[in-house]
Amino acid sequence: MKTTLSALALCAFSLPVMADTSAVLDNYAAIAQAKYADSLSTAQALKSAVDALIAAPSDATLNAAKTAWLAARVPYQQTEAYRFGNPIVDDWEGKVNAWPLDEGLIDYVDATYGGATDENEYAALNVIANPTFTLSGTAIDATEITPELLSDTLHEADEVESNVATGYHAIEFLLWGQDLNGHGAGAGNRPATDYATGAACTGGNCERRADYLRAATDLLVSDLEWMTAQWAPKGAARDGLSLQTILTGMGSLSYGEQAGERMKLGVMLNDPEEEHDCFSDNTHNSHFYDGLGVQNVYLGKYTRVDGTVISGASLADLVAAKDAGVDTALQADLAATMGELGALKAAAEGGFAYDQMLERGNAKGEALIMNAVNALVKQTKSIERATVALGLDAIAIEGSDSLDNPDAVFH
Repeated sequence: MKTTLSALALCAFSLPVMADTSAVLDNYAAIAQAKYADSLSTAQALKSAVDALIAAPSDATLNAAKTAWLAARVPYQQTEAYRFGNPIVDDWEGKVNAWPLDEGLIDYVDATYGGATDENEYAALNVIANPTFTLSGTAIDATEITPELLSDTLHEADEVESNVATGYHAIEFLLWGQDLNGHGAGAGNRPATDYATGAACTGGNCERRADYLRAATDLLVSDLEWMTAQWAPKGAARDGLSLQTILTGMGSLSYGEQAGERMKLGVMLNDPEEEHDCFSDNTHNSHFYDGLGVQNVYLGKYTRVDGTVISGASLADLVAAKDAGVDTALQADLAATMGELGALKAAAEGGFAYDQMLERGNAKGEALIMNAVNALVKQTKSIERATVALGLDAIAIEGSDSLDNPDAVFH
Protein backbone atom coordinates (compact mmCIF):
# COMPACT_ATOMS: atom_id res chain seq x y z
CA MET A 1 0.00 0.00 0.00
CA LYS A 2 2.86 2.38 0.82
CA THR A 3 4.38 1.86 -2.62
CA THR A 4 1.04 2.53 -4.32
CA LEU A 5 0.50 5.79 -2.42
CA SER A 6 4.01 6.96 -3.19
CA ALA A 7 3.50 6.22 -6.87
CA LEU A 8 0.22 8.09 -6.89
CA ALA A 9 1.78 11.05 -5.11
CA LEU A 10 4.68 11.12 -7.60
CA CYS A 11 2.23 10.99 -10.49
CA ALA A 12 0.19 13.85 -9.03
CA PHE A 13 3.23 16.06 -8.58
CA SER A 14 4.36 15.38 -12.15
CA LEU A 15 1.13 16.80 -13.63
CA PRO A 16 1.32 20.38 -14.98
CA VAL A 17 0.09 22.92 -12.46
CA MET A 18 -2.43 25.33 -13.94
CA ALA A 19 -1.85 28.92 -12.87
CA ASP A 20 -4.52 30.50 -10.72
CA THR A 21 -6.15 33.57 -12.27
CA SER A 22 -5.88 35.55 -9.05
CA ALA A 23 -2.15 34.76 -8.86
CA VAL A 24 -1.72 35.99 -12.44
CA LEU A 25 -3.48 39.25 -11.60
CA ASP A 26 -1.45 39.68 -8.42
CA ASN A 27 1.81 39.22 -10.33
CA TYR A 28 0.62 41.61 -13.06
CA ALA A 29 -0.05 44.27 -10.41
CA ALA A 30 3.22 43.62 -8.57
CA ILE A 31 5.18 44.08 -11.79
CA ALA A 32 3.22 47.25 -12.55
CA GLN A 33 4.17 48.64 -9.16
CA ALA A 34 7.83 47.76 -9.79
CA LYS A 35 7.81 49.42 -13.21
CA TYR A 36 6.28 52.61 -11.89
CA ALA A 37 8.66 52.55 -8.92
CA ASP A 38 11.58 52.29 -11.35
CA SER A 39 10.08 55.12 -13.41
CA LEU A 40 9.90 57.17 -10.21
CA SER A 41 13.47 56.46 -9.09
CA THR A 42 14.87 57.33 -12.53
CA ALA A 43 12.76 60.51 -12.60
CA GLN A 44 14.20 61.42 -9.21
CA ALA A 45 17.67 60.93 -10.67
CA LEU A 46 16.62 63.17 -13.56
CA LYS A 47 15.50 65.80 -11.05
CA SER A 48 18.91 65.73 -9.38
CA ALA A 49 20.60 66.15 -12.76
CA VAL A 50 18.27 69.02 -13.68
CA ASP A 51 19.00 70.74 -10.37
CA ALA A 52 22.73 70.40 -11.08
CA LEU A 53 22.27 71.85 -14.58
CA ILE A 54 20.36 74.84 -13.25
CA ALA A 55 22.89 75.43 -10.48
CA ALA A 56 25.90 75.31 -12.82
CA PRO A 57 25.01 75.31 -16.52
CA SER A 58 27.70 73.66 -18.67
CA ASP A 59 28.00 71.14 -21.45
CA ALA A 60 28.77 68.52 -18.81
CA THR A 61 25.71 69.18 -16.63
CA LEU A 62 23.43 69.48 -19.68
CA ASN A 63 24.69 66.18 -21.07
CA ALA A 64 24.25 64.55 -17.65
CA ALA A 65 20.63 65.73 -17.56
CA LYS A 66 20.06 64.36 -21.07
CA THR A 67 21.57 61.02 -20.05
CA ALA A 68 19.28 60.91 -17.01
CA TRP A 69 16.25 61.64 -19.21
CA LEU A 70 17.16 58.82 -21.59
CA ALA A 71 17.57 56.43 -18.65
CA ALA A 72 14.19 57.47 -17.26
CA ARG A 73 12.48 56.48 -20.50
CA VAL A 74 13.55 52.83 -20.25
CA PRO A 75 11.26 51.73 -17.39
CA TYR A 76 8.51 54.19 -18.21
CA GLN A 77 8.00 52.96 -21.77
CA GLN A 78 7.58 49.44 -20.41
CA THR A 79 4.59 50.65 -18.37
CA GLU A 80 2.62 51.58 -21.47
CA ALA A 81 1.20 48.06 -21.72
CA TYR A 82 -0.89 49.06 -18.67
CA ARG A 83 -2.72 51.65 -20.75
CA PHE A 84 -6.06 51.06 -22.51
CA GLY A 85 -7.19 48.33 -20.11
CA ASN A 86 -6.74 50.33 -16.89
CA PRO A 87 -8.85 53.51 -16.68
CA ILE A 88 -6.78 54.87 -13.78
CA VAL A 89 -3.72 54.82 -16.05
CA ASP A 90 -5.49 56.24 -19.10
CA ASP A 91 -6.97 59.14 -17.11
CA TRP A 92 -3.46 60.02 -15.88
CA GLU A 93 -1.09 59.11 -18.71
CA GLY A 94 -1.65 62.27 -20.75
CA LYS A 95 0.01 64.32 -18.03
CA VAL A 96 3.30 62.47 -18.30
CA ASN A 97 3.69 61.19 -21.86
CA ALA A 98 1.44 63.23 -24.16
CA TRP A 99 2.81 63.88 -27.66
CA PRO A 100 3.25 65.40 -30.17
CA LEU A 101 3.53 68.85 -28.66
CA ASP A 102 3.52 72.37 -30.07
CA GLU A 103 6.80 73.43 -28.52
CA GLY A 104 6.21 77.10 -29.30
CA LEU A 105 3.72 77.10 -26.43
CA ILE A 106 6.65 76.67 -24.05
CA ASP A 107 9.74 78.45 -25.39
CA TYR A 108 11.39 80.14 -28.34
CA VAL A 109 11.38 78.32 -31.67
CA ASP A 110 13.00 78.79 -35.05
CA ALA A 111 11.40 81.28 -37.45
CA THR A 112 10.43 78.41 -39.75
CA TYR A 113 8.14 77.06 -37.04
CA GLY A 114 5.50 79.72 -37.78
CA GLY A 115 2.91 81.04 -35.34
CA ALA A 116 -0.64 80.48 -34.25
CA THR A 117 -2.73 78.18 -36.42
CA ASP A 118 -6.44 77.58 -36.94
CA GLU A 119 -6.04 74.38 -34.92
CA ASN A 120 -4.06 75.99 -32.08
CA GLU A 121 -4.18 79.67 -31.25
CA TYR A 122 -1.42 79.16 -28.66
CA ALA A 123 1.06 77.19 -30.78
CA ALA A 124 3.64 79.98 -30.40
CA LEU A 125 2.58 81.51 -27.07
CA ASN A 126 6.09 81.15 -25.55
CA VAL A 127 5.19 81.14 -21.88
CA ILE A 128 8.85 81.41 -20.88
CA ALA A 129 9.13 84.80 -22.60
CA ASN A 130 5.76 86.09 -21.42
CA PRO A 131 5.01 86.42 -17.70
CA THR A 132 1.47 87.57 -18.50
CA PHE A 133 -0.80 86.55 -21.35
CA THR A 134 -4.43 85.90 -22.18
CA LEU A 135 -5.69 82.35 -22.45
CA SER A 136 -9.23 81.60 -23.62
CA GLY A 137 -10.22 85.15 -22.76
CA THR A 138 -8.75 85.03 -19.27
CA ALA A 139 -5.74 87.10 -18.16
CA ILE A 140 -3.04 84.76 -16.78
CA ASP A 141 -0.35 85.82 -14.35
CA ALA A 142 2.60 83.53 -15.09
CA THR A 143 5.15 85.65 -13.27
CA GLU A 144 5.94 82.62 -11.14
CA ILE A 145 6.26 79.37 -13.10
CA THR A 146 4.97 76.60 -10.84
CA PRO A 147 3.89 72.98 -11.30
CA GLU A 148 0.32 74.15 -10.76
CA LEU A 149 0.58 76.70 -13.58
CA LEU A 150 1.79 73.98 -15.93
CA SER A 151 -0.73 71.31 -14.96
CA ASP A 152 -3.84 73.35 -14.19
CA THR A 153 -3.60 76.23 -16.67
CA LEU A 154 -1.30 75.42 -19.58
CA HIS A 155 -1.56 71.67 -20.17
CA GLU A 156 -4.03 71.04 -23.01
CA ALA A 157 -5.01 74.72 -22.84
CA ASP A 158 -8.20 75.54 -24.72
CA GLU A 159 -8.76 71.75 -24.92
CA VAL A 160 -6.10 71.45 -27.63
CA GLU A 161 -4.23 68.15 -27.22
CA SER A 162 -0.99 69.48 -28.74
CA ASN A 163 -0.73 72.12 -25.99
CA VAL A 164 1.47 69.76 -24.02
CA ALA A 165 2.99 71.66 -21.12
CA THR A 166 4.01 68.83 -18.81
CA GLY A 167 5.68 65.44 -18.79
CA TYR A 168 8.64 63.74 -20.40
CA HIS A 169 8.35 65.48 -23.76
CA ALA A 170 8.14 69.01 -22.36
CA ILE A 171 11.32 68.22 -20.40
CA GLU A 172 12.88 66.65 -23.49
CA PHE A 173 12.29 69.86 -25.47
CA LEU A 174 13.76 71.98 -22.69
CA LEU A 175 16.92 69.84 -22.65
CA TRP A 176 17.46 69.29 -26.37
CA GLY A 177 15.56 72.11 -28.07
CA GLN A 178 14.03 71.74 -31.51
CA ASP A 179 15.41 69.16 -33.90
CA LEU A 180 15.93 71.28 -37.03
CA ASN A 181 17.67 68.55 -39.04
CA GLY A 182 14.58 67.41 -40.93
CA HIS A 183 15.35 63.99 -42.39
CA GLY A 184 19.03 64.43 -41.62
CA ALA A 185 20.83 62.83 -38.72
CA GLY A 186 21.07 64.74 -35.47
CA ALA A 187 18.91 65.67 -32.51
CA GLY A 188 18.10 69.07 -31.04
CA ASN A 189 21.05 71.24 -30.17
CA ARG A 190 20.04 73.51 -27.29
CA PRO A 191 23.13 75.16 -25.76
CA ALA A 192 23.81 74.91 -22.04
CA THR A 193 23.98 78.71 -22.04
CA ASP A 194 20.18 78.74 -22.39
CA TYR A 195 20.34 78.21 -18.61
CA ALA A 196 23.16 80.65 -17.90
CA THR A 197 22.71 83.83 -15.88
CA GLY A 198 23.55 87.39 -16.78
CA ALA A 199 25.26 88.27 -20.04
CA ALA A 200 26.09 84.62 -20.79
CA CYS A 201 22.38 83.79 -21.22
CA THR A 202 21.34 82.72 -24.72
CA GLY A 203 17.79 82.50 -25.96
CA GLY A 204 16.65 85.08 -23.43
CA ASN A 205 14.72 84.50 -20.20
CA CYS A 206 17.18 81.93 -18.88
CA GLU A 207 15.94 82.13 -15.29
CA ARG A 208 12.35 81.55 -16.38
CA ARG A 209 13.48 78.66 -18.58
CA ALA A 210 15.17 77.14 -15.55
CA ASP A 211 12.01 77.69 -13.52
CA TYR A 212 9.94 75.92 -16.18
CA LEU A 213 12.34 72.98 -16.40
CA ARG A 214 12.42 72.65 -12.60
CA ALA A 215 8.62 72.84 -12.32
CA ALA A 216 8.07 70.28 -15.10
CA THR A 217 10.56 67.87 -13.52
CA ASP A 218 9.09 68.28 -10.04
CA LEU A 219 5.64 67.63 -11.49
CA LEU A 220 6.81 64.48 -13.27
CA VAL A 221 8.21 63.14 -10.00
CA SER A 222 5.02 63.88 -8.07
CA ASP A 223 2.85 62.32 -10.80
CA LEU A 224 4.93 59.14 -10.72
CA GLU A 225 4.81 59.07 -6.92
CA TRP A 226 1.03 59.10 -7.18
CA MET A 227 0.83 56.33 -9.78
CA THR A 228 3.31 54.11 -7.94
CA ALA A 229 1.11 54.37 -4.85
CA GLN A 230 -1.96 53.34 -6.85
CA TRP A 231 -0.33 49.98 -7.63
CA ALA A 232 0.73 49.24 -4.06
CA PRO A 233 -1.11 46.39 -2.29
CA LYS A 234 -4.71 47.55 -1.79
CA GLY A 235 -4.04 50.48 -4.14
CA ALA A 236 -6.88 51.74 -6.31
CA ALA A 237 -5.28 50.50 -9.56
CA ARG A 238 -5.62 46.90 -8.37
CA ASP A 239 -9.39 47.14 -8.08
CA GLY A 240 -11.36 45.42 -10.81
CA LEU A 241 -8.42 43.83 -12.61
CA SER A 242 -9.28 41.02 -15.00
CA LEU A 243 -7.66 38.95 -17.71
CA GLN A 244 -9.45 41.20 -20.22
CA THR A 245 -7.58 44.12 -18.64
CA ILE A 246 -4.25 42.51 -19.48
CA LEU A 247 -5.19 41.45 -23.00
CA THR A 248 -6.79 44.80 -23.87
CA GLY A 249 -3.63 46.66 -22.88
CA MET A 250 -1.40 44.28 -24.80
CA GLY A 251 -3.55 44.35 -27.93
CA SER A 252 -4.25 48.08 -28.03
CA LEU A 253 -0.65 49.12 -27.48
CA SER A 254 0.54 46.61 -30.08
CA TYR A 255 -1.98 47.57 -32.74
CA GLY A 256 -3.56 51.01 -32.79
CA GLU A 257 -1.02 52.87 -30.68
CA GLN A 258 2.38 51.51 -31.60
CA ALA A 259 1.94 49.84 -34.99
CA GLY A 260 -0.49 52.52 -36.14
CA GLU A 261 -0.17 55.96 -34.59
CA ARG A 262 3.50 55.80 -33.65
CA MET A 263 4.96 53.90 -36.58
CA LYS A 264 2.91 53.40 -39.76
CA LEU A 265 1.48 56.92 -39.67
CA GLY A 266 4.99 58.39 -39.80
CA VAL A 267 5.85 56.19 -42.79
CA MET A 268 2.70 57.30 -44.60
CA LEU A 269 3.33 60.99 -43.95
CA ASN A 270 7.14 60.82 -44.27
CA ASP A 271 7.18 63.35 -41.45
CA PRO A 272 10.14 63.51 -39.04
CA GLU A 273 7.82 65.22 -36.56
CA GLU A 274 5.98 61.88 -36.26
CA GLU A 275 8.60 60.63 -33.85
CA HIS A 276 7.66 59.79 -30.31
CA ASP A 277 10.91 61.23 -28.92
CA CYS A 278 11.49 63.74 -31.69
CA PHE A 279 13.80 66.23 -29.91
CA SER A 280 16.26 63.65 -28.59
CA ASP A 281 16.21 61.16 -31.50
CA ASN A 282 15.39 58.46 -28.97
CA THR A 283 12.32 57.09 -30.78
CA HIS A 284 13.94 53.76 -31.61
CA ASN A 285 14.35 53.09 -27.89
CA SER A 286 10.80 54.13 -27.06
CA HIS A 287 9.48 51.69 -29.67
CA PHE A 288 11.75 48.91 -28.41
CA TYR A 289 10.74 49.27 -24.77
CA ASP A 290 7.05 49.56 -25.63
CA GLY A 291 7.35 46.20 -27.37
CA LEU A 292 9.29 44.73 -24.46
CA GLY A 293 6.56 45.92 -22.10
CA VAL A 294 3.95 43.91 -24.01
CA GLN A 295 6.13 40.82 -24.00
CA ASN A 296 6.97 40.94 -20.31
CA VAL A 297 3.33 41.46 -19.35
CA TYR A 298 2.42 38.24 -21.16
CA LEU A 299 5.33 36.31 -19.66
CA GLY A 300 4.78 37.75 -16.16
CA LYS A 301 8.42 38.76 -15.95
CA TYR A 302 10.27 42.09 -15.62
CA THR A 303 13.93 43.01 -15.18
CA ARG A 304 14.23 46.04 -12.93
CA VAL A 305 16.71 48.86 -13.47
CA ASP A 306 18.94 47.39 -10.74
CA GLY A 307 19.01 44.02 -12.54
CA THR A 308 16.59 42.29 -10.18
CA VAL A 309 14.14 40.01 -11.98
CA ILE A 310 10.51 39.76 -10.89
CA SER A 311 8.56 36.80 -12.23
CA GLY A 312 5.52 34.80 -11.30
CA ALA A 313 2.22 33.38 -12.48
CA SER A 314 1.57 34.62 -15.98
CA LEU A 315 -1.02 34.91 -18.68
CA ALA A 316 1.22 32.59 -20.69
CA ASP A 317 0.67 29.88 -18.05
CA LEU A 318 -3.09 30.21 -18.36
CA VAL A 319 -3.10 30.18 -22.16
CA ALA A 320 -0.71 27.22 -22.32
CA ALA A 321 -2.99 25.21 -20.01
CA LYS A 322 -5.96 25.89 -22.29
CA ASP A 323 -4.25 25.65 -25.70
CA ALA A 324 -0.51 25.06 -25.87
CA GLY A 325 -0.47 25.81 -29.58
CA VAL A 326 -1.90 29.29 -29.11
CA ASP A 327 0.63 30.04 -26.37
CA THR A 328 3.52 28.80 -28.52
CA ALA A 329 2.39 30.94 -31.44
CA LEU A 330 1.94 34.06 -29.31
CA GLN A 331 5.31 33.66 -27.62
CA ALA A 332 6.90 33.22 -31.05
CA ASP A 333 5.14 36.34 -32.36
CA LEU A 334 6.24 38.40 -29.36
CA ALA A 335 9.83 37.23 -29.87
CA ALA A 336 9.63 38.04 -33.59
CA THR A 337 8.40 41.55 -32.81
CA MET A 338 11.29 42.09 -30.43
CA GLY A 339 13.63 40.88 -33.16
CA GLU A 340 12.29 43.49 -35.59
CA LEU A 341 12.31 46.25 -33.00
CA GLY A 342 15.82 45.19 -32.03
CA ALA A 343 16.93 45.48 -35.67
CA LEU A 344 15.46 48.98 -35.87
CA LYS A 345 17.15 49.94 -32.60
CA ALA A 346 20.50 48.57 -33.75
CA ALA A 347 20.28 50.47 -37.04
CA ALA A 348 19.54 53.74 -35.25
CA GLU A 349 22.37 53.20 -32.78
CA GLY A 350 24.62 52.47 -35.74
CA GLY A 351 23.98 55.91 -37.19
CA PHE A 352 20.82 55.43 -39.27
CA ALA A 353 18.53 57.84 -37.42
CA TYR A 354 14.77 57.32 -37.24
CA ASP A 355 14.35 60.70 -38.98
CA GLN A 356 16.27 59.30 -41.94
CA MET A 357 14.18 56.12 -41.97
CA LEU A 358 11.05 58.24 -42.43
CA GLU A 359 12.29 60.05 -45.54
CA ARG A 360 10.22 59.44 -48.66
CA GLY A 361 11.93 56.95 -50.94
CA ASN A 362 14.20 55.52 -48.23
CA ALA A 363 13.46 51.86 -48.87
CA LYS A 364 15.77 50.56 -46.16
CA GLY A 365 14.21 52.79 -43.51
CA GLU A 366 10.67 51.98 -44.56
CA ALA A 367 11.44 48.27 -44.45
CA LEU A 368 12.88 48.49 -40.94
CA ILE A 369 9.79 50.30 -39.66
CA MET A 370 7.22 48.30 -41.60
CA ASN A 371 8.75 44.96 -40.62
CA ALA A 372 8.16 45.96 -37.02
CA VAL A 373 4.65 47.24 -37.83
CA ASN A 374 3.73 43.96 -39.51
CA ALA A 375 5.12 41.96 -36.59
CA LEU A 376 3.06 44.03 -34.13
CA VAL A 377 -0.08 43.48 -36.21
CA LYS A 378 0.60 39.74 -36.35
CA GLN A 379 1.12 39.48 -32.59
CA THR A 380 -2.17 41.32 -32.04
CA LYS A 381 -3.99 38.58 -33.94
CA SER A 382 -2.36 36.03 -31.64
CA ILE A 383 -3.46 38.08 -28.63
CA GLU A 384 -7.03 37.85 -29.92
CA ARG A 385 -6.66 34.08 -30.34
CA ALA A 386 -5.41 33.84 -26.76
CA THR A 387 -8.55 35.66 -25.63
CA VAL A 388 -10.67 33.03 -27.39
CA ALA A 389 -8.59 30.20 -25.95
CA LEU A 390 -9.28 31.48 -22.44
CA GLY A 391 -13.01 31.54 -23.13
CA LEU A 392 -13.23 35.31 -22.61
CA ASP A 393 -15.42 37.87 -24.32
CA ALA A 394 -13.80 39.65 -27.26
CA ILE A 395 -11.58 42.55 -26.20
CA ALA A 396 -11.92 46.08 -27.59
CA ILE A 397 -8.62 46.86 -29.30
CA GLU A 398 -7.74 50.47 -30.14
CA GLY A 399 -7.55 51.09 -33.87
CA SER A 400 -5.75 53.57 -36.12
CA ASP A 401 -6.74 55.06 -39.46
CA SER A 402 -3.25 54.32 -40.70
CA LEU A 403 -4.05 50.61 -40.38
CA ASP A 404 -7.83 50.49 -40.71
CA ASN A 405 -8.66 53.31 -43.13
CA PRO A 406 -5.46 54.64 -44.74
CA ASP A 407 -7.26 56.99 -47.13
CA ALA A 408 -8.64 58.93 -44.14
CA VAL A 409 -5.08 59.90 -43.12
CA PHE A 410 -4.84 62.28 -46.06
CA HIS A 411 -8.22 63.98 -45.57
